[in-house]
Amino acid sequence: MTDPGIGRRSFLRAGALLGALALAGCTAAPPDAEATASASASGTAAGAPDATFTFATAARPAGLDPALATDTESHRITRQIMEGLVGVDPLTSAPTPLLAESWTQSEDGRIYTFKLRRGVTFHDGEPFNADAVCANFDRWYNLPASARGSGHLAYEAVFNAYSDSPALAVYKSCTAVDEYTVSIELATRLAAFIPALASPEFAMSSPKALQQFNADALTSDKDGQKISDYASRPVGTGPFSLQSWDGDEVRLEAYPEYWGERGQIATLVFKTMTSPASRLRALKTGEVDGYDLVTVSDVDDLARNGMQILQRDPYSVMYLGINQAFPGLENIKMRQAIAHAIDKDALLDGLFLNGTKQANQFVPEKLGVSSGSVTTYGYDPERAAELLKEAGYDGAELPFHYPRHVTRAYLPTPERVYAELSRQLTAAGLNIKPVPVEWSDDYVQSVQRSGDRALHLFGISGTYDDPDNFVGSLFGSYTEEFAYDDAQLLSKIDRARTLDSGPEQTEAYTAISDRISTRVPAVPLAFPISALACSPRVAVYPTSPLLNEVFNQIELREQ
Repeated sequence: MTDPGIGRRSFLRAGALLGALALAGCTAAPPDAEATASASASGTAAGAPDATFTFATAARPAGLDPALATDTESHRITRQIMEGLVGVDPLTSAPTPLLAESWTQSEDGRIYTFKLRRGVTFHDGEPFNADAVCANFDRWYNLPASARGSGHLAYEAVFNAYSDSPALAVYKSCTAVDEYTVSIELATRLAAFIPALASPEFAMSSPKALQQFNADALTSDKDGQKISDYASRPVGTGPFSLQSWDGDEVRLEAYPEYWGERGQIATLVFKTMTSPASRLRALKTGEVDGYDLVTVSDVDDLARNGMQILQRDPYSVMYLGINQAFPGLENIKMRQAIAHAIDKDALLDGLFLNGTKQANQFVPEKLGVSSGSVTTYGYDPERAAELLKEAGYDGAELPFHYPRHVTRAYLPTPERVYAELSRQLTAAGLNIKPVPVEWSDDYVQSVQRSGDRALHLFGISGTYDDPDNFVGSLFGSYTEEFAYDDAQLLSKIDRARTLDSGPEQTEAYTAISDRISTRVPAVPLAFPISALACSPRVAVYPTSPLLNEVFNQIELREQ
């Protein structure tokens, strides 16, 4: 369903203006590694932070324990508080040293030895050392089933299994060689191991705080969801520590003993504003200094008011999920009919920022896995009708779940995207039953567990630089989201995960993409462009396709 006032053609002008603003306004700049390394422990190399920065977010964080969080807004905040062993290069997204200064890999690719940064403390004063690293790895490996929820946590997506299924687990052990040297042994090669450690889920928590606040016991109630006490009082080594979390507002303060460059910001405020219009209004009035997830309808207004817009390279995918446990959808012809019924050009028209591309697979172009040889399903409503007839579809209702009152990088306007998809599927002969679910009512969990759900609208934003981040996370094990059981696909993914970057790995992931496309457990729809807006006071903002955006790197203009 397109808005005639903001169609694809009219957005070309706004899109060009957007690009010009990005170049002329708040820009991304790589951090000065030499300055960071030489900064004093108190971070006073550039003077003590003294500014306040307020950022509008599209949803409340679900919890501030990064290991158990699955939502972008939680990780946006925990990235400020916590750091991992591995960071992200701001220009290439390749892994770089962070809390680990360097690492080596054994010849068989199963043992990694990390040399840790010295002189780093957690916000509770506890030292960061090899014992702390092992405490975190062992916590993830031994996470009780009661703490895992029904979502697919990053640890399981990367390391396959926990200690209760040791035969399937990729992680084997962590050994403190000395105070600042740690050795991690894997059961098998894992090419994505180092890139994956840059994900926010693998940030280091204070072992003392994990124990003190019962990190693995989900007993506290936050917005109707069970989280641990630790998830409301996280303790890391990052440039900011938690000051308070009160409803729609999270306040952080600069950590005075931060090991690196402290930057300009003393107080960091995240305010939840679920409506795009409210975020836009808050930026224009000066209530906030920036917000993420600019929508098509924001662009002209931002330009007229002298605000800055900064685009990220696309690193997320929007998809239509299909639940094969729903009667009839186990039939591949039904799923193929659904794929042929979708007109992706019409779906993208006016609903996504300029530069958004159709997706024919789940691996973004940035990762170099071509979709040229992957099976595709072009828009063909007549073929869709034939397949429905061959499948014996009798017009039964298909409950279609979609989120309301939220904006995501992969889904800027969910209600409008649903409306257009529903129109297309109905035109092809499918009986669609709308099931709107408030994002705040735990939409993520609702589409990742079993239930009376035929279709659902969802997506994934990448957090590390490897194809496994997408196909492994979504299809690397059986999940109730798709109820898709494919031993051949699992075998292909397991093999690809052992291959280093290069032609052999690319060929393996191309074959995986084709297998997924052939079996249609879900329909990839788009690789959306995402953008954020900031006020003229912002000189530099550290944009990252992986959303590795830490706010001590923001530079403000003198007012």
